Amino acid sequence: MLTVKQLHAYYGKSHVLHGVDFEVGKGEIVALLGRNGSGRSTTAKAIMGLVECRGQVEWQGQQITGKKPFEVAHLGLGYVPENRDIFPKLTVHQNLLLGQKGSGKGARWSFDDMYAMFPRLKEREHTEAGVLSGGEQQMLTLCRTLMGDPDLIIIDEPTEGLAPKIVELVGEYLQKLKARGVSVLLIEQKLTIALNISDRLLVMGHGSIVFEGSPDELRDNPGIRKEWLEV
Repeated sequence: MLTVKQLHAYYGKSHVLHGVDFEVGKGEIVALLGRNGSGRSTTAKAIMGLVECRGQVEWQGQQITGKKPFEVAHLGLGYVPENRDIFPKLTVHQNLLLGQKGSGKGARWSFDDMYAMFPRLKEREHTEAGVLSGGEQQMLTLCRTLMGDPDLIIIDEPTEGLAPKIVELVGEYLQKLKARGVSVLLIEQKLTIALNISDRLLVMGHGSIVFEGSPDELRDNPGIRKEWLEV
């Protein structure tokens, strides 16, 4: 579905990504791991057209490099940024409504689906999003992106700052997406959740992919973990 080839990205004169290559298949969860500053978030932003880049980003056979973020989103890619970006003065329900693409008819996800997955959001349905806890805001951001019915969702650090129980819930949520045929590119620092739910793992260092393999292959490679992941 998503193919990235020789992707380079820049912030002004700073060259951040150095020829990144990887693929995400249909209904697959791929985790992109690495320390802060390794280029993971920049990779997501480059795919979504949010930073200057060159190289090839193909989505379902179509070249999307150079497209505007809203054009990329309309093609079926969803993006959950690290900073969540909820609309604080709108209610939970209004935030979800803004995520809908078109009329919502024929979409895989409904309000009922969101509230069934996260009952806490149902309880807070008419509450302004700005007063939600960090975990609730993370749930809301994930659900709002899903309301756009993406075929692939890029999620940047969804478990950052969340309690262990909520982290577990996010992992279950991502597996539900996979069960409905939605692909996931998970940008994450927590190795445990990535190993538990991913089909494949990519490790990034200094703007390049330094490892690609299965969870078992990463578990069996202490050298990669020590050099590129452990603090």
